[in-house]
Amino acid sequence: MTYSPELLKGTLKTIVLKLLADNKKMYGYEITQRVKELTLDKIQITEGSLYPTLHALEYEKLVTTETEYIGKRVRKYYTLSAAGRAKTKEKVVEMTDFMRTMMVLLDIQPKLS
Repeated sequence: MTYSPELLKGTLKTIVLKLLADNKKMYGYEITQRVKELTLDKIQITEGSLYPTLHALEYEKLVTTETEYIGKRVRKYYTLSAAGRAKTKEKVVEMTDFMRTMMVLLDIQPKLS
């Protein structure tokens, strides 16, 4: 079972930021494959959603890019900026709190104290 695009839409920036925090620098295809691997194929990020997200993060100055030439191929690597590292921590805290709140709403665990 894979998750719907609607569920992933609001979480993609957090996923990408956290992966970059854990892996220093990554290129687009590598990000998609790592997500598939970590989630046992439950989350599959398409290029159509990943690259607009990476471009938005770059525009927000949360990531920097570096181009590497591998033979005739060009590979663009993404790395967190200092602002990106701070934002990652903030987004992970926000996501964790959101998941706890959803568990309460869905009656999966006792109410928050």
